[in-house]
Amino acid sequence: MTDPSHEDGVILALIDRFERQRLPRLLELKEKVDAGNLLSDADIEFLDMVIHDAQQSKQLIDRHPEWQSFCSMVVHLYETITEKSLDNEQGA
Repeated sequence: MTDPSHEDGVILALIDRFERQRLPRLLELKEKVDAGNLLSDADIEFLDMVIHDAQQSKQLIDRHPEWQSFCSMVVHLYETITEKSLDNEQGA
């Protein structure tokens, strides 16, 4: 069994990284697609990295249901960005 205090530390580190690095970039991408722009290859690589990291953290989050609502909001933001990007591409 994993040490709960260690898991709490890992979760807090992930949240800190999200707040400082991932969220600002995700919000920039949302603004970009909301303005009708297309995502660049670098933007798509970033989104792929975010999803990959989320998949890597899934088991940890599954053991901590108190964070599932937060993760659900992040997934919703990701979906909003990708859906709008697809709409923009289809309209281009």
